[in-house]
Amino acid sequence: MYIKKILWAIALLGLIGAAVFAYYVYNAMMSPNTKFTNDEAYIYVSTNADYDEVRTQLVPLLDDIDTFDALAVRKKYTTNLKAGKFVVKQGMSNNEIINSIRSNNLPIKLSFNNQEDLEKLAGRISVQIEADSLSLLEAMTDEAFLKASGFSKATALGMYIPNSYEFFWNTSAEGFRDRMLKEYNRFWNASRNAKAKAIGLSRDQVMTLASIVHEESKQASEQPRIAGVYMNRIRIGMPLQADPTLKYAAYQLPEYKNTVIKRVLNKHKDIQSPYNTYLNAGLPPGLIAMPDISAINAVLNYEKHSYLYFAANAKKLGFHKFAKTLSQHNANAREYQNYLSSQGINK
Repeated sequence: MYIKKILWAIALLGLIGAAVFAYYVYNAMMSPNTKFTNDEAYIYVSTNADYDEVRTQLVPLLDDIDTFDALAVRKKYTTNLKAGKFVVKQGMSNNEIINSIRSNNLPIKLSFNNQEDLEKLAGRISVQIEADSLSLLEAMTDEAFLKASGFSKATALGMYIPNSYEFFWNTSAEGFRDRMLKEYNRFWNASRNAKAKAIGLSRDQVMTLASIVHEESKQASEQPRIAGVYMNRIRIGMPLQADPTLKYAAYQLPEYKNTVIKRVLNKHKDIQSPYNTYLNAGLPPGLIAMPDISAINAVLNYEKHSYLYFAANAKKLGFHKFAKTLSQHNANAREYQNYLSSQGINK
């Protein structure tokens, strides 16, 4: 009888222990374990990250990091991390959090526009995905890639069509570059290719002229007219004489580093550079900046007219006055030059 009581007591203690253990396991796995007040929070797991890096991000988000650690070990998450951007929603349990951050890599919206060169583009992209600006720039300027893709360093910026794209945060530099080549080829569909052929320009030439048009005017409504002026000049063999190309040529020189040219002067027209379209006929070797899609389409669908000149409109800033004769253009240009002088803009 005494032995039976002891056995019953042991069995009861075992049941109690099992119940306590089951409660602990249930609590560790299924109970809510978040302490932030927003609907959701995000963590970013870099490529080759270790568990400590993930844990550091989770500590301020969780009520009990110890139970999370225990379950992470049990579910082998600590040795099987996945890179990417992951969500932790308010009220999630440890089990739900682990399931989310091991298999639910969220895409991000990546966007860029109006970048002056590849270096600035790399900087813009590096704050949106894991790849750093140096690795991005190296991938963008890789000579083997450029040659295989039909680009040069002068035309490479044209491969990046400004827009918003869906990427995973942990995309590599090469992954970003390769994806943008696919987007470029998708952008240049049959219709755009046919239009380029019809106006006698290659893709690179369209992009180069679009970069000039975009630097001349950010007004989409007048970009086709400006493109028409340049196409008229190309048609009759007249130099483009595009002021933005003079600025670009100047900015390549040491004395113009970290400066902003607000007024194009005669001395700029003497700069020896293939980008000086006052001294050199035809289009420059490549883009002078990243054009918007509106400027690219403006070149492909340029306005057919008889204008050969345009000058900034002093009475409607941001827009231009167009002229068919040099005498009318000179009058328009003097009006704008007088405006700049009145504002104390001399260089």
